[in-house]
Amino acid sequence: MTATPAYGFQVPTARPYASSSHRVIKPGAAIVGMNSKDAASAKLASASHIAYAPSFQRNFRSSSVKLSKVVTKAAADSSNIKPVSGLPIDLKGKRAFIAGVADDNGYGWAIAKSLAAAGAEILVGTWVPALNIFESSLRRGKFDQSRMLPDGSLMEITKVYPLDAVYDSLDNVPDDVKTNKRYAGSSNWTVQEAAESVKQDFGSIDVLVHSLANGPEV
Repeated sequence: MTATPAYGFQVPTARPYASSSHRVIKPGAAIVGMNSKDAASAKLASASHIAYAPSFQRNFRSSSVKLSKVVTKAAADSSNIKPVSGLPIDLKGKRAFIAGVADDNGYGWAIAKSLAAAGAEILVGTWVPALNIFESSLRRGKFDQSRMLPDGSLMEITKVYPLDAVYDSLDNVPDDVKTNKRYAGSSNWTVQEAAESVKQDFGSIDVLVHSLANGPEV
C-alpha cells in the first residue's frame, strides 16, 4: 500500500518586516514566534492527503510503542544529570533583537533573559508611548532584581529602540499619530526605520523575536 503524495502543499512563511534592501537578519538566523493557526492548518493539510488510514494507524501504534520504550530509557539514563539553567545552547557572539519589551513582565522580558543567559547580546524594541518610562526605570535600577541571570550577573540591554510595528514606514503613519504628544521626541520608530537603525548601528542580527501584544497586527 502507498500513501497519496500531498501535491500543492505549501509551507506558510512569515512576512518580513522590511524589503530586501533593508535586510538586517543574517541568512540562517533564528526567528522566534509562530502562528498557531498556521501550524494547525499545516498539520490538517498534511493529514488530509494520507490514504489507507487503518494501515497508517496500525503502523503509528507500533511506532508509538517503540518510541515509548526509547523515551523511557532516555529518561532513566538522564536521571542523574543536573538540570541546566537557561537555554542549553551557546549564543556567545550572537546578537538578538526582541520586539515588544516595555517592562519586566511578559514573554519578551523572559525571552530576553534566556537569550542573555545563553550569551547573546540583547537589543530590544519598545512601544514608543512606553519608551521613556521603560528607559528611566532601567537607569534607576527598578528592574535590577528581575535582570538577575542564573550565574548571578545582570542582563545587559545594549540598546533600546523605539518601535511601533503597526506602521511599516513613515508614509503609513496618520497625521494624528505623528503629532501625538506620546510620540514627541522619538524618531525612526516605524518597522522600516527601526530596521535601518539597527543595520547602521550593528550591521546585522542573529536572532529576531516577535513578542508584540498591543496592536492590530498581533
